[in-house]
Amino acid sequence: MTIFLTRHAHAGKRATWDGDDRLRPLSDRGLAQAEALAVLLDAESPRRLVSSPFVRCMQSLEPLAARVELTVEAEPRLAEGADPADALALLLDLDAVDGVACSHGDLIPPLLRALRDLGMETSGPLLDQKGSLWVIETVAGVPVRGHYHPPRA
Repeated sequence: MTIFLTRHAHAGKRATWDGDDRLRPLSDRGLAQAEALAVLLDAESPRRLVSSPFVRCMQSLEPLAARVELTVEAEPRLAEGADPADALALLLDLDAVDGVACSHGDLIPPLLRALRDLGMETSGPLLDQKGSLWVIETVAGVPVRGHYHPPRA
């Protein structure tokens, strides 16, 4: 089984956004990254899409949702400042449905370290660029291999 973990696509700089940061949308570059992610994951036939409720995360999965005819579920356990242990439990539950999760730069590094501590092998550093994707292979619910895909746009 497989889990797909992505960091939201490019959304510009937080410092230049005037308003509630939870509402900051993707930039044009981020929209292109979201489309590229949708093309990449369409062939994987995910059966569940979960995302931080922040607009930029939801938008990062919307092109994929349209392709695979699913709804993106807003999930507070993937929001900025969420407890990594809660996010990890959610993430591991996605293996049975080849699920896709979208989160933030403060949560993905601790998630990747926790997955590595559970046995996930990787061929390189635990990177998490905006718009990037980790493909995490599992066996009996245990992460065994992680493959990093840098942003495509």
